[in-house]
Amino acid sequence: MPVGIVIADDHPIFRQGLRFLLESEGFTVVGEGVDGMEAIKLAEKLRPDIVMLDFSMPRLNGLDAAREIRRVSPRSRVILLTAHREEQYVLEAINAGIKGYVLKSEAAIVLGEAIQEVTRGNAYLSPGIARHAVDSFLVKCVGEAPAEVLSPRELQVLRLIAEGHTTREVAAQLKLTVKTAESYRTTLMGKLDIHETASLVRYAVRRGLVTP
Repeated sequence: MPVGIVIADDHPIFRQGLRFLLESEGFTVVGEGVDGMEAIKLAEKLRPDIVMLDFSMPRLNGLDAAREIRRVSPRSRVILLTAHREEQYVLEAINAGIKGYVLKSEAAIVLGEAIQEVTRGNAYLSPGIARHAVDSFLVKCVGEAPAEVLSPRELQVLRLIAEGHTTREVAAQLKLTVKTAESYRTTLMGKLDIHETASLVRYAVRRGLVTP
């Protein structure tokens, strides 16, 4: 028997695309809602195998809707679709009883796998979430993010910054515009959660990227 799915999202174009994707993979969409309140009503009425919720919806968001769906349709398992990869959102989703946490940017690739895993009773995290969780674990346990999270170009920018070059000099050496060099600097600082030059230098020295 095909897996029956209710989907809830306040963007009709995204909802249509999601329905097409699911049906093309052999799943059955048994209902659609535009917000968390409609999702709860559909779950109670239809008792689907899966309820797929957008994180941010009017009237009731995906997290609050998931808690209520657990009450009105205990056999339905919830998958949350979201753009948020931050740890606090993942933990909130787990605490709300959500079994699948899928990044919208990865949905087209992983949604079928997510549904199969959740249907078997397993939890599922998007690959991007899993990688982020590992990086967060390393930051907490080791005290610094792994250099592998940086792209080769970001590593080049980091080395030059650590050697004392200004953004303009970095741009000149790598044949980039100043704006692009500044963008690389901002991105690598965000990835490493380091927001001042002195700390960047210390990080680069610890990782052996430059010599003191």
